Parts: sequence; structure tokens; C-alpha cells
Amino acid sequence: MGIKDWPKSERPREKLLHNGPQSLSDAELLALFLRCGRAGQSAVDLGRHLLQELGGLTGVLAASREHFTSVPGLGPARYAELQAALELGRRQLGEDGQRLGVLSNPTATRQYLTTWLRHRQQEVFACLFLDSQHRIIAGKEMFYGTIDNASVHPREIVRLALQHNAAAVVLAHNHPSGVAEPSMADRQITHMIQQALNLIDVRVLDHVVIGGKHATSLAEMGWL
Repeated sequence: MGIKDWPKSERPREKLLHNGPQSLSDAELLALFLRCGRAGQSAVDLGRHLLQELGGLTGVLAASREHFTSVPGLGPARYAELQAALELGRRQLGEDGQRLGVLSNPTATRQYLTTWLRHRQQEVFACLFLDSQHRIIAGKEMFYGTIDNASVHPREIVRLALQHNAAAVVLAHNHPSGVAEPSMADRQITHMIQQALNLIDVRVLDHVVIGGKHATSLAEMGWL
């Protein structure tokens, strides 16, 4: 039986319109995104299968193109739509950060950075450039791939800090493994960037390492 044959109160679209998106399960939200199921499965059934196959909502959002499209009933078009939706969310998050000045609250800062970076499939090194009141001027993804001394270039961070007339920066990067434990290389990179920014009188307030839902602050660990 297709979703159109369900009672209206149980259909995902009607539930969302009547009760809001928070009333839907992960599978029902995915059903609205997928729009249709496949032979013998409604869109909600396909959403449940997708969650099970890819390891929950986090797995779905972080899945590679190859992994996502390996699920029968899904293809490159759906993958592209999902990536577009995620990118819209990231850009809206960036606008909120600049408008609301999230760095006035350390907990909110970690949540902000975690939302930004937790679902990325590769390591991403990002910087938040701040004014003298610690309000966000700009957020920028700087480097990609394995984050080490060879791939992170402090001069680029210095260049953008000068361009934005920043008074301070917050560094952040993710560990796709899901482990938020800073490595020795992370500490060395932080020290390199600190030294470079000290020359132009810009402070490094923190370096936050994101692993899955968790975030570790080097400042809170006493390493800054």
C-alpha cells in the first residue's frame, strides 16, 4: 500500500504541515526527500532501509556518492539533491553565526563548529575570523585532506586575517574517524599558526577538534 493510501494523519507531508518537521521520524523526513519508494516499498520503507544500510542519519548524511548510490532505488540525482540541501544548511549556519555572534558562548561555539564539520567525508581545516568583540567576521574552509604540517599553510591564514582585519581567530578541523582526540600533529599545527599570527598581533582563541557529535577544545585542555 502506497503512502497516498494511508490515513492523512499518518502521511509525512500532512504530519509536517500540521505538526511541524520535529514531529516526523528520521525515516519520514527522508521519505519527503526521496518522494517515492520502489517496488514493494513505500518512501518511508525506503527511508528506513537507507538508515539501516548506511548506519543511521549521520551515516546517510556523510555517505560517499558510491555508498549512497549503492542502495537500490537511489541514484546520482538523489545524491546531488542531498548534497545541495546540506550545503544550504551550512551556508545558513554561517549567516546565523555572523548575525548572532555565537562566540560569546563557548558551548554554542562548539555546537556551531560541530554542526558545520561533523558530516564531512574528508578532513577539513576551517577558520573563524573575529573582530575585537569576538564577533564572527567570516568563516572559511581553508585546507582539505590529511591535516598535517605539509598541508596547512599558516601564511594563508595570516593573509586572510589581514584581509578581514581580524583581531582573533578560532581554528577547527574534523576527524572523519569520529574520534575527537587531538593528535600531536594538531598541537604542532596550532603552535605554528599561533607563532605566525603573533607577528601581526592576532590571537588564536581556540582550536576545536570535531569527531562525530563530539568536540574537543585545545584551549580548555590548557594547550593554548
